[in-house]
Amino acid sequence: MIKKLTRHGNSLALVIDKGVLDLLNINDKTLLDISTDGRMLFVSPVRDEKRMRQFEEALEKVNKKYGRALKKLAG
Repeated sequence: MIKKLTRHGNSLALVIDKGVLDLLNINDKTLLDISTDGRMLFVSPVRDEKRMRQFEEALEKVNKKYGRALKKLAG
C-alpha cells in the first residue's frame, strides 16, 4: 500500500485506512510505538507495556555488549 502524508497544522499525518485499523485492532486510544532504523519507519501498536520495556532493556544490553561486532557484520 502506498500512501501520501497529509498536512495537519504545522505537522504531517499518515492516515491509516479503517480496514488496516480493524485488522490490527487499533483505535484512537491505542498507543503506537514509532521507531526507525535510519532508513525505514516502523509503526506498531503497544500491546503490553511491561513486555515492551523488557524487550527494550534486553535490546540495549545486547547492543552494549555486541554493538560493534553487529555493526561490522552489517557493514
